[in-house]
Amino acid sequence: MPDAIWIDREDQLAALASELAAQDSIGVDTEFLRERTFFPRLCLLQLSAAGRIWCVDTLKVDLAPLVPALTAPASRKIIHAARQDLEAFYLSTHRVISPLFDTQIAAGCIGLKPQIGYAELANVLLGVTLTKGQTRTDWSKRPLSTEQLEYAADDVRHLGAIAEILRAKLSELGREHWVLEDCRALEETELYEPDPSQAWQRLRGLQQLPPRPRARAKAVAVWREQAARDRDLPRSWILPDAAIFELAAANPTSVGALKSLRSLPANFNEDFAIALLQCLRADAELEPTDQHASQDLRPTAEQKELGQRLAALVDARAAELGISAEILAPRGELRALAMGKQDAPVESGWRRAEIGAALRESLQSAA
Repeated sequence: MPDAIWIDREDQLAALASELAAQDSIGVDTEFLRERTFFPRLCLLQLSAAGRIWCVDTLKVDLAPLVPALTAPASRKIIHAARQDLEAFYLSTHRVISPLFDTQIAAGCIGLKPQIGYAELANVLLGVTLTKGQTRTDWSKRPLSTEQLEYAADDVRHLGAIAEILRAKLSELGREHWVLEDCRALEETELYEPDPSQAWQRLRGLQQLPPRPRARAKAVAVWREQAARDRDLPRSWILPDAAIFELAAANPTSVGALKSLRSLPANFNEDFAIALLQCLRADAELEPTDQHASQDLRPTAEQKELGQRLAALVDARAAELGISAEILAPRGELRALAMGKQDAPVESGWRRAEIGAALRESLQSAA
């Protein structure tokens, strides 16, 4: 494998762990699959430090020996767009890689695109052109090709150099604490152990339903979440969102009525149908707990106008800072504030100092 060390035996891990433990900075990336599963399947762990690169075959070895080095507080772990990599590693080890320096977060904080990709960032900061021809590859197949291995190595090869440029610019702007704060938020284990009972929060437009259908949709979303987890299948393979809303409205009481729904998957089997009907019957015995209109309902004309004023404040401050307005406060968050939401993310941490306090003052003056 070109200029990278391939690790696929347990007896290689102790030496790698020892070498990583001596580093003050480690580049990290992962390759995983989740198109056909609920949980990501970690297939490869790439690491870089002190000019060396390792690719660890996570299908062959247990990562436990590497956990101390990858969670040691004395060394930074550099990852680009870290959320999914952290999740894949956490589900394999039950530990979160930390402390984190996310180069995508840092790039946004110095004025680059909020969702800038790794290849584009390497080109902008280093003038390096990376080949991204393996983004659709099946990382579970062995052996990996030379092209796949080169791609995997490249994903950590430049992380250290990118991080140094970003840190220098952040220091110049006095924004190191922005990145530190946002990266710490990604180290919370709760992000990677979501409560299945809250799965209904993923449904867009749920709050537009009347109380009883809304309660049914919530119950079915929770049922789907547990079924997907138990079978390690994508949520949409169990039941698409459209089917949840149709179920909530139709409230079928028999297998025949259930299977007549247009949005239900054609291969929905009898056992699932019975389990789903039981879920609906159990919900029918309960009183809906959210009878009142939610803050997520459509805003009034006055609330829309207030949201526009808040957005103008954010846009103006973002222009002064030379960053995207999305970094300060996404439009959805401003909409929620205009509709009465309290304790939004923009009202805490560094964002409060930069714009949150001004937004709250504007809200209070409009009350």
